[in-house]
Amino acid sequence: MPTDQPAYLRIAGDLRAQIVSGELGPGAKLPTEAVIRRTYGTSVTVAKNAIAILKGEGLVEGRRGSGVYVRTVRRIVRESHGRDLRTRPGPTSPFARDAAAAGHQGEWEDQSEHTTAPADIAARLGIDPGAPVMRTRYRFLADGEPIQLSTSWEPLTLTIGTPVERPENGPQVGVVARMDTIGVHIDECEEKVADRPAHADEIEALDLSPRRAHVQVIRRTYLAQGRPVETADIVLPAGRYELVYRYPIE
Repeated sequence: MPTDQPAYLRIAGDLRAQIVSGELGPGAKLPTEAVIRRTYGTSVTVAKNAIAILKGEGLVEGRRGSGVYVRTVRRIVRESHGRDLRTRPGPTSPFARDAAAAGHQGEWEDQSEHTTAPADIAARLGIDPGAPVMRTRYRFLADGEPIQLSTSWEPLTLTIGTPVERPENGPQVGVVARMDTIGVHIDECEEKVADRPAHADEIEALDLSPRRAHVQVIRRTYLAQGRPVETADIVLPAGRYELVYRYPIE
């Protein structure tokens, strides 16, 4: 953690890491404010703020007269390698499969529109700024609760006039399967993962506590023979997902 980070964020980060690693498992009692004060040499306010962050992220819950405990959360496992294999049967989306594997009912909302590529998206897609793209915004839900946001961009020169021009209106579900139907064979995927504070619109869309909510952001790009054909920003609430990466050793 950066040394100039506020103490309550460093403490929240330490406790979050213990929860994610399983050192503090579901049902485990969090250190009391007094213990946190002694351990970190800090004030009551700092200890309270650190715990408040974890409560806001849905990782812990207070029990009146007893303390604060790690919540039992059925995390969705997002297993990157193989989640878009062409041999997957049926029309089910990768998200729906991941949610079902964790015992959740998955569903989503989506909105697609023609627009132009801003400079950063154009760079990721290898196209000119202002070039036409299809932008699709998603909000994914598990058992009716918002669990993931995603915004994707595809060059319209690839899909315009085809059955898969609008990602959710065609005969196939998922980027790999959709592109296959128009002869674009995706053979590579790059994902970059980062952690950051949630933006105001993300806090609202994901129903997060406004007090220092954090998210994980996956910047994903699909490529076909080295050419980017889709890029997306995937936003996950901290603590609700387990990210798993498997890959062959060449």
